[in-house]
Amino acid sequence: MALSNSQKEKIAALLEKKIEDKLRRYARETSSMPFLIRLIQNSEQVAAYSFLHSINTTLGMSIYEDVSKILAEETADECFTKYDIGGVISREQRSVIDNIIRKLRSGEKKVDHEQEVRLVLMASASDGKVQKEGRIADFYMRRSGQEHYFEIKTVKPNIDVFTKSKTKLLEWVARRRSQIKVFLAFPYNPYHPQPYKRFTEQGVLDQGKEFLVGKEYWDFLGGENTFEELLTLFNNIGKKFKEKIQAKIKEVARVKMSS
Repeated sequence: MALSNSQKEKIAALLEKKIEDKLRRYARETSSMPFLIRLIQNSEQVAAYSFLHSINTTLGMSIYEDVSKILAEETADECFTKYDIGGVISREQRSVIDNIIRKLRSGEKKVDHEQEVRLVLMASASDGKVQKEGRIADFYMRRSGQEHYFEIKTVKPNIDVFTKSKTKLLEWVARRRSQIKVFLAFPYNPYHPQPYKRFTEQGVLDQGKEFLVGKEYWDFLGGENTFEELLTLFNNIGKKFKEKIQAKIKEVARVKMSS
């Protein structure tokens, strides 16, 4: 299913606004890098690194979530970013989740998302308590009556991040007390064209069932070839802003040189 013209226009407008905002505000955000600039001996390269890092942070913080919403809203019953799941977690549910995580980390069991969800749902929810931490999903959609909750993360997390995300996914099941769909999602595969495989994951997530990477994620939201169409959109916006971005890098480099 190809992206609609409306979706393309919304995504392009989103990207343009984010880049324009970044170009306008970036000078005030720039910080001194006295050691790096002396080691590299090239202020423009340091400025480029600083600016690109800032743009990448912006992508990670908001753009992927907003694009997800644009992709899903035409076919979803409802969808939101930064969705508060609410609910409570009981002592028994917490014990079951902790036991699952412990066994996965120690290698006592292999990951099995369906089985783990059943175990969490079988646990008593009596005397559940409010737990503020972990109650926000980066993106949520309900499609064809099925609830989907997503945690969107940077693509090379350490083992603690994988474990915390796995725990959060199971907690979401406990909070909702139903057969919801929960996912950790990465916006792209840094190891392409090889399959995603990172030693810190250590088998705690069930690939394809609760862990979606790159094309898997975007096509899940928007349909077949969504990922490729998104790349084309990003490429077109990049070409449009190429000269402005290069000019900003040179401007920042001059400031660094003078300081």
